[in-house]
Amino acid sequence: MTTSIRGTKLALAELAPGGRPRNGTSQVTSLPNLLTLSRILVIPLLVATFFVAGPAARWFACLLFVAAAITDFLDGYFARRDNSVSSLGRFLDPIADKLLVAAALLMLTAFGRLSEWSVLPALVILLREILVSGLREYLAELRIGMPVNRLAKWKTAAQMAALPTLLVGSAAPGWLPAQDIGEVLLWIAAALTLATGWDYLRAGLKHINGQAT
Repeated sequence: MTTSIRGTKLALAELAPGGRPRNGTSQVTSLPNLLTLSRILVIPLLVATFFVAGPAARWFACLLFVAAAITDFLDGYFARRDNSVSSLGRFLDPIADKLLVAAALLMLTAFGRLSEWSVLPALVILLREILVSGLREYLAELRIGMPVNRLAKWKTAAQMAALPTLLVGSAAPGWLPAQDIGEVLLWIAAALTLATGWDYLRAGLKHINGQAT
């Protein structure tokens, strides 16, 4: 998965030689960006839980993912509250989200914790992220942004509900069909993924065709 080269350059341009932005406050050590970085740092721990047998490891993986998902809300909240939105944060935030989701989906698939049919929505989600990232990178070169729409937020919510449920899977109490619930939510997320992916593609093609003419 890629992100905007232009966004990278903007983020780095704001940093002084010591890794600090031109205004003298550190972007890297700001609270919103530390929260974003924590989502990336938690990925190795999440992956490691798959190599530990027993229900405790599955519940720990669920808690890690939920905690990481909460930071996705908190980093934006604190950035807006403290007026500390930065180019570095805009660069890192979507990368952290995509890495976390991709790691969870790939590990669930690799360890056979998704049914054969539920591998399909996982594939749809991953392919959509690649498509949208490519469009964002191309449009960034044209200085055109692609704002997140409401449907995309519902897609993210469905993903963030499906994945921790699937991480628990068979370790859930007998009265709770966590695996079935997680796979249904994953299909819902995939359906929303197709809808939002088409919206982004259609909007991107308008700019691409306009540029060609």
